[in-house]
Amino acid sequence: MLSNKVIDYLNKQGVYSEKEDKAYKKALIDLGIDLSSDFAFFCLHTTETSFKGRVGSIDNICWFLVYSTYAQRAETLQNNLELPKEYLPLDSFEAEGGFFYNRNTGEVLEIELGEKLINFQNGKLSPQWKDFNSFLECYLGL
Repeated sequence: MLSNKVIDYLNKQGVYSEKEDKAYKKALIDLGIDLSSDFAFFCLHTTETSFKGRVGSIDNICWFLVYSTYAQRAETLQNNLELPKEYLPLDSFEAEGGFFYNRNTGEVLEIELGEKLINFQNGKLSPQWKDFNSFLECYLGL
């Protein structure tokens, strides 16, 4: 469940909905996402395809799973960056950096090409946020 701070923010932005999209729910299940996670709640209860934050924008990956080629993009990024398959991109990584959600632990990782990526690959960089809600609060500046 998302914190009240995040839900209030999404409500004020007019992008929060109590209604869940069945296609989005199926997409999350197909990805192996726990439907009771903060991440699933965010994806199922927001109405926009992307969200601007302190750096760039993150995607509601459900929309991209249902209506785009997200699965191919995720696989390409995972392969090119040599990331474990449990790390799902939250953005397009176009600025040579981006955010990744760990579907097994709920943690969020921010990496960039170069030292941060090498450190992560060598086990010297851990995810910066312990859960998706903490990430959202930081990302949205709450």
